[in-house]
Amino acid sequence: MISLTAAQLDLWMASFLFPLVRVLGLINAAPIFSNRAIPMRMRLALGVLITVALLPTLPPSGLTVGSWQGILALVQQMLIGVALGFTIRIVFSAVDLAGELIGLQMGLGFAMFYDPENAAQSPVIAEFLGLLATLIFLSINGHLMLLAVLGNSFQWWPVGADIFPAAGWLSIARWGSTLFSAGLMLALPLIAALMVVNIALAVLTRAAPALNLFAIGFPVTLIAGSAMMMLSLPFFAPAFQRLFDYGLQTVAQLAMG
Repeated sequence: MISLTAAQLDLWMASFLFPLVRVLGLINAAPIFSNRAIPMRMRLALGVLITVALLPTLPPSGLTVGSWQGILALVQQMLIGVALGFTIRIVFSAVDLAGELIGLQMGLGFAMFYDPENAAQSPVIAEFLGLLATLIFLSINGHLMLLAVLGNSFQWWPVGADIFPAAGWLSIARWGSTLFSAGLMLALPLIAALMVVNIALAVLTRAAPALNLFAIGFPVTLIAGSAMMMLSLPFFAPAFQRLFDYGLQTVAQLAMG
């Protein structure tokens, strides 16, 4: 007859619970996995499945859930998982910012669309670029690379070890500045083209004061912005891919400290 002690059960529960908290932290913070359209039960089941797949490769932590060290370790695992997902989330946020800037210049800032990713309203151009970035992320197997980074993170930061140093948090903060710089750089070509269109309309209005600028300005900027968007689409994919690569490199910088 097999007999199990309370210490053995506590050790088994701890060896499963600590990795599960890190996996769930990444699922709740990373794009694609944290989509609000996916039911919470499905996300929880996915986290349990990933944890079960990782368990044979993980060394024992030697911690118990009921101790103060175990509670601190749970918080650390959650922070690590959220930090891993946050690095990729910033890329999608930069794409959304670029879409909002482009939409404002095109005059489509008032055109809103339901965003299932964030369960809120977002501009149409931002939603379009967000869907494009999602397709590119899936086409380059970014979700699989993110899961590979998650598996390697247990070697970089084993359960029970000290969380990554202050230099790692500083790299996350610096990576957060990409939200503004990358978003502006993605939108800059279309902003520059629409600025030229607006200057041309201003000169035309100056030359013909009787011309109704509001009657022709919106259709012209909308057509010009749509044409520039169509011409810029082939260049979005390499830019998005570089941003995804930089995001995964930032995770490696966390390991180096």
